[in-house]
Amino acid sequence: MPATHPIHVYFALLPGSLVLDWAGPAEALRIANQALVAQGQAARFVQHFVSPTPQSVTSVGAMLTGLAPLPATLAQPAWVVLVGLAGQRIDVDNPEARALLHWLRGLRLAAGQLELVTVCAGAVLAAHAGLLSGRRATTHHLHLGELAQVDPRCDVAANRVFVADGPVHSSAGVTTGIDLLLHRISETCSPALAAQVAQAMVVALRRGPNDPEFSPFLHHRNHLHPALHRVQDAIGQQPQSPWNVPAMAEVAHTSPRHLTRLFLEHAGIAPLQYLRRIRLATAEAALQSGRNVTQAAELAGFSSDTQLRRAWHQFGRSGTPSQAGGNAHGH
Repeated sequence: MPATHPIHVYFALLPGSLVLDWAGPAEALRIANQALVAQGQAARFVQHFVSPTPQSVTSVGAMLTGLAPLPATLAQPAWVVLVGLAGQRIDVDNPEARALLHWLRGLRLAAGQLELVTVCAGAVLAAHAGLLSGRRATTHHLHLGELAQVDPRCDVAANRVFVADGPVHSSAGVTTGIDLLLHRISETCSPALAAQVAQAMVVALRRGPNDPEFSPFLHHRNHLHPALHRVQDAIGQQPQSPWNVPAMAEVAHTSPRHLTRLFLEHAGIAPLQYLRRIRLATAEAALQSGRNVTQAAELAGFSSDTQLRRAWHQFGRSGTPSQAGGNAHGH
């Protein structure tokens, strides 16, 4: 497939579709196109919003109108994107869902030609259509059991940001749909473009093709403690804030000593150690997008280049931070 060949991306939406599941990925593709055009290249992604009905109410109550019908034929190469729905279980016992499943069953997936992208519980819709049999996939943690129940032949992967298996790409939910699309932009365009999009969206590149299978942002989060998740979310969103254990404890509405106990018991790591991991992942994303070591250290919340280098070696990164940037030479 020529590198400049446009990819048609079909977002298939049902009533109650979670807005963040499709709007975040759609914005990532829009920003990628914008960046390509700014570089004098052709836009790569053509977005289509299709549905069994011309208008549809979203998860937050806003109405979408002007949706295109489910196409009889798809321009290729194409990605079909399925997203989650409001509710604890995915209801397919309604005319719109039945129409979508009938359409999905007619798809013939093939890598590089017609590929499936699922965000959150969109994987459950794909399973209902039989598209995940014999495939490895993930979904939102609240729907893992449902996915396994709907299609026992699907190899369900837990605690993953996203999973790729041939023409099927699935993500764990909400913001991880952005992670998956950044990865797909990296694969189909370039890692540099993906890093540029991530910077524009102010999100960390949580995983690349050469990274460990667990995201640093998902490490130590395989627990159900809401106060701890609140703290971890706050750190992930603002790693450069002047965090210390008392500041984290305020977010958790608990004492610093109790917060440290919660971290060790539920996350298996001390609070400041966790903070350093997140800051290091943020610095790595900044370096990959062309920032120099000083800029990366500042963006990630390290007090100095030296502190970034110390964390770099503490967590076993090879080489030096200055060697990690895509265009570190000259910085």
